[in-house]
Amino acid sequence: MKQRVSALLREKIGREVVLEKPRDRSFGHFATPIAFSLAKELRKSPMVIADELASSFESSDVFSKVEAVKGYLNFRLSEDFLAEYASWALKNPSEFATQEKNQKILLEFVSANPTGPLHIGHARGAVYGDTLYRMAKHLGYDITAEYYVNDAGNQIDLLGLSIQLHARDNLLDETVEYPESYYRGEYLDALARDVMEKFGSEIFYDESRQRELALWAKDEVMKIIAKDLGDLNIFFDTFVYESTLYDDWDRVMKKMGSGIYEKDGKIWIASEAKGDEKDRVVVREDGRPTYLAGDIVYHNQKFERGYDHYINIWGADHHGYIPRVKAAIEYLGYDSNKLEVLLSQMVSLLKDGEPYKMSKRAGNVILMSDIVEEIGADALRFIFASKKSDTALEFDLAEFKKQDSSNPIFYIQYAHARIQTLLSKATLTKEDIANASLKNLGENADTLLFDALLLPEVIEDAFNTRQVQKLTDYLKSLAASLHKFYYDVRMIGTEDEAKLLKLMLMVALSIKTGLSLMGIDAKDKMSKEEE
Repeated sequence: MKQRVSALLREKIGREVVLEKPRDRSFGHFATPIAFSLAKELRKSPMVIADELASSFESSDVFSKVEAVKGYLNFRLSEDFLAEYASWALKNPSEFATQEKNQKILLEFVSANPTGPLHIGHARGAVYGDTLYRMAKHLGYDITAEYYVNDAGNQIDLLGLSIQLHARDNLLDETVEYPESYYRGEYLDALARDVMEKFGSEIFYDESRQRELALWAKDEVMKIIAKDLGDLNIFFDTFVYESTLYDDWDRVMKKMGSGIYEKDGKIWIASEAKGDEKDRVVVREDGRPTYLAGDIVYHNQKFERGYDHYINIWGADHHGYIPRVKAAIEYLGYDSNKLEVLLSQMVSLLKDGEPYKMSKRAGNVILMSDIVEEIGADALRFIFASKKSDTALEFDLAEFKKQDSSNPIFYIQYAHARIQTLLSKATLTKEDIANASLKNLGENADTLLFDALLLPEVIEDAFNTRQVQKLTDYLKSLAASLHKFYYDVRMIGTEDEAKLLKLMLMVALSIKTGLSLMGIDAKDKMSKEEE
């Protein structure tokens, strides 16, 4: 709808026009302050310009009313336009709210180290990234979801040592000393038992085979991570392994040119000259590359693949890491503005008002899989998409286990199920409902129809602003409007049954489409504890 109005205004005025939604619906469906922008150019008052523009739309079949109010232009869409758009959407549900964007995007998210199962902090970035990915796909972007596997460096060696020590302590009844950074959790027990069966217990004592053990375990942990993500309905198009990048190290370092220099036996990146707080070490004295070194090669590889835009979703603790990566991109000869870094803040969990206890299976973190098991993937996805990713999130698991209106995902799902129940009670055929006119519905029904047809604008705005919570807010509002309408208006067996049920189908389509972009399937049947 907004695109159609924007196109008409662009054709009429010859420039892009900012459209707003009036807070008071009585003013219309859309409004624009364009007259104020044109005042200086046309040497007329905004009020005069607005009056002239309003009169020029009198013959439009898109609007039932265009009104100038204190320099603003207010537009009310016609019943014919809304009815035509809804009928098209119901006949073409897979195309509803889609677009054809001509841009290639590489989206990297999660990218947790393959040294243990995903914890609840990883889940937030995972849900955020996957929701953005689904929105972009729906909007027609050519987008790739990528997982960068950090399978090089000390953390992988430590995984091998951790399994050795865990096995000797728990399977072979030895007393061992653990390093402070030792990985913990029951997942090590399962890995150690698999190792014993595959390699024999001798490998737990052979330091020379620690690397072999670590590489095997890393692949097994990645299987755990992939399963946990799959349980959350999250899947990736590509995986890039850090360990495969270093064959390209010499070429990339030459490409960095003056951005790399040697000092005190180390190799540094001159990132301070590009806005970083100071220069950073890329290669240590002993020749081992730092974490940044891998990222330099990885981002070079990314940009060489020729995407139009690159999005990384990182934890909030990586904020200071952004300038050094952007500095490297500049030295590599690319436009660092093409890299967009989105940050995901920490999560705090409560259970019945008390801090959630750490899982013994995870050591010192809360496992994502534990929370999915407790409240379900739908609730977890909805919670993590319901607040700006760069703000802290605290929630109580008990609230999202309730089967009533206090649980927002339940209430949205119930709205969709309620519509399906209504349709099952219909006295008319599906064809009767599909062919019904959506004109002369009445003010409340017209408002509900308009709200249901707003989904395309909500999706585009949520993606463009990277604020996926705008979609959850919209679905909560639409569900609330549906429930109120259900209580206020009798539908089955009335003269207007066909058109009212067609309206219900439109609301159901918007809810189902919106939920699908959050990785959630709409439910057709549900029970409810209380109204």
